[in-house]
Parts: sequence; structure tokens; C-alpha cells
Amino acid sequence: MLDKTGVPTIEQIRSRFHDQATLVRPKAILECYENIPCNPCETSCPFNAIHIGEDINQQPVLDPDKCTGCGICVYSCPGLAIIVCQLINQKARFKIPYELLPIPKANEEWIAVDRSGNAIGTATIIKVDCLGKQQKTTIVTVEVPIEKLYEFITIRSPYE
Repeated sequence: MLDKTGVPTIEQIRSRFHDQATLVRPKAILECYENIPCNPCETSCPFNAIHIGEDINQQPVLDPDKCTGCGICVYSCPGLAIIVCQLINQKARFKIPYELLPIPKANEEWIAVDRSGNAIGTATIIKVDCLGKQQKTTIVTVEVPIEKLYEFITIRSPYE
């Protein structure tokens, strides 16, 4: 499906997530599905939690025991293919990269979107980080119902 539509299958998506016991702490989810020459996630991780190896074309692999969910890799990924996920009180909390306007604000309700661009419900904006060095990529922390864990990928403004 990825080759034809650009959208990964549910099996591919699930293969990138950690088990729910691991996700009680924030962990990076590396949604790189193809071998391409790229390694900013590996070189930016201060905890040495992401490994690509000798061949820069290999897909990155996360060591969840070393990952703190800091989100530095989210800023560093030029393909916007990394998110951070944590399960809290039957909600899925995500740190996602966001590069559009308007920039959301904490406590707003936005439209939750799946990998095909379809609306799948609402997402509550928890926090918005715009760091000085990373002015073009905002990290938005959102919560969605845990049932949307494998569907959710980004947000859309409710003001469109």
C-alpha cells in the first residue's frame, strides 16, 4: 500500500509502536518505512537511542530503554517522520512536528487527522513549543482518545 498510496498499512504502523507498557513513558516513534540516505535523528539524539549503523541508507531503529521522549529527533527529522507517544489516563499523548499557520494554542480543540488526511475526531492541544533554533518546526503536544493510537498522525485547524 505504501508504494501505491504513500500511506503505510496498519501492520506497518503498529510495527513502529512499542507495547503499551513501554508507552507509559514517552517514546519516539520512527515512521521511516523506506531505506533512504538520512541520519539526522541518529546524530541529534543526546541519549544514543537511535541507531542507523554503517550504511546511512538503513532505516533507523530505536532503543526504547535509552529514549527519554525529549523530542529532539522530532525537530531534527527533515521528513517529519518522527513523533513521540505516551499513554496517560486512557489518552494517547503525542508530540508532533507542525509547520503550518495558524499555530495552535494550548487548550484549543483541533481536528485529529489520519495518515490519509481524513478527519478522525478531535485533538486537544496540551502544549506548543517554538524553540529559537527550530523556528520553522513547532512541536505541538496533543491528546487524542487511546482508540486513535494507531490512526492519529497530525492536526488540522478547525478555522479552515
